[in-house]
Amino acid sequence: MNIANWLARSAAAHPARPALFFGVDEICDYGTFHDDAARVAAGLLARGIGAGDRIGIFMDNHPDWLLGLYGVLYAGAVAVPINAKLHGREAAYILQDSGAVLCLTDLSHHTKLKAANAPYDCLETRSLCEAQGAQIAQRAADDLAWLFYTSGTTGTPKGVMITHGMLMAMSLSYGVDVDPVSVQDSAIYAAPLSHGAGLYNFVHVQAGARHVIPRSGGFEAEEILDLAAELGSCHMFAAPTMVKRLTDWAIAAKRWGEGLRTIVYAGGPMYTADIIAAVNHFGPVFVQIYGQGECPMAITALPRHDVADRSHPDWRARLGSVGRAQSVVEVQIGDALGAPLPAGQSGEIMVRGAPVMPGYWNNPAATARTLQEGWLMTGDIGHLDETGYLTLQDRSKDVIITGGSNVYPREVEEVLLRHPDVSEASVVGSHHADWGEEVVAFVVGSAPETELDALCLDNIARFKRPKRYIRLTELPKNNYGKVLKTALREHLQENKK
Repeated sequence: MNIANWLARSAAAHPARPALFFGVDEICDYGTFHDDAARVAAGLLARGIGAGDRIGIFMDNHPDWLLGLYGVLYAGAVAVPINAKLHGREAAYILQDSGAVLCLTDLSHHTKLKAANAPYDCLETRSLCEAQGAQIAQRAADDLAWLFYTSGTTGTPKGVMITHGMLMAMSLSYGVDVDPVSVQDSAIYAAPLSHGAGLYNFVHVQAGARHVIPRSGGFEAEEILDLAAELGSCHMFAAPTMVKRLTDWAIAAKRWGEGLRTIVYAGGPMYTADIIAAVNHFGPVFVQIYGQGECPMAITALPRHDVADRSHPDWRARLGSVGRAQSVVEVQIGDALGAPLPAGQSGEIMVRGAPVMPGYWNNPAATARTLQEGWLMTGDIGHLDETGYLTLQDRSKDVIITGGSNVYPREVEEVLLRHPDVSEASVVGSHHADWGEEVVAFVVGSAPETELDALCLDNIARFKRPKRYIRLTELPKNNYGKVLKTALREHLQENKK
């Protein structure tokens, strides 16, 4: 089934229900949303575009982004959402790799592509609208719906093939494992629609909820809190850095988050001190999920009662975990050969189930490395406890091996962040002639090295203690708030010269 049928059903049942908002202003109801998406689909079909054709979406967060997505899906085509902050050359690579035949843009992103000499037909979404809308194309569960391009922080981005069936499994699991959605809810899209935030639109469309694009097009703490207070019952997907910024701003402004019902956080490590501070200020509104583009948003979930609970004897360990397997997947820990490991032992996190990708677009070698005997090899290192809580330790590529012993950077970062004068910390390995690698900490804050050393020695083994501390005014991050450890390693190399 074409997942876009969910919009048609909501429109048929409740055509006058508010659907798309720009700030607090209603742009259209569900009936109009459906009609306009059908008219965009008709425009695509009139251009000879149909089932399986790839269509880029390269624009800022805007109600027309969602309209374009559903127009593409109604036509039976495949959406190729592109991070709006990418350079025109990077966007052009994605369009070329996906074989896109058209790109939906706004003026500024059309200009980016023209500057990059990208030879693609670029149109604004509403310019495609025909007078008469098209019928929704029939699609099977294993037909492609979305090509999700990895962030490319460690190399050329790969196109994850996401099917209609994967999106349905992810969305239905959301209601069971993450957060129930109702018609009273509003989804605020403050993170890029091209990634996790946008993937969550489907479950909110199915429920007939409201979809709210901030006027800023992104994340501004004051704007988010104002929208939540005005609209009420608001959901938002946020990277951990966004949660920290929202908390810090709200504490300083003495704002309590009225109208915020749920903040789902993921996309990077949420340090224990940060989520404790967030819960202390906003209350039990936080849910953590763990996923990858290859299994979008659907590996594990840590529900709000676990995030907020302080009565359970293992509450701190659970808060430091990423929760338990969502209903539609199996999760196990494997050794170097993929054989399952018992509870408590660290190894590669492996996942299989309905939301797992069929492979990478036109990349059989990468597919073969990542999908093995039905399991997605995530490249993440972690361990499961006896009750099924998964603790994510690090990416396998980020593990530091010093003197033959493994050091998981996140463990060291958690300790450093306990110091009140450290606002950010990131740990990487640096080549060492005798030990193989040594532990290096990049720190934002004024904490003296002697105090950081003492803190580490009081909490972790001596060999895990950073041998060097490098102070920065801020850590380098990509457009989704993830710390760019590749940039930190480059910093180390450049300062060796």
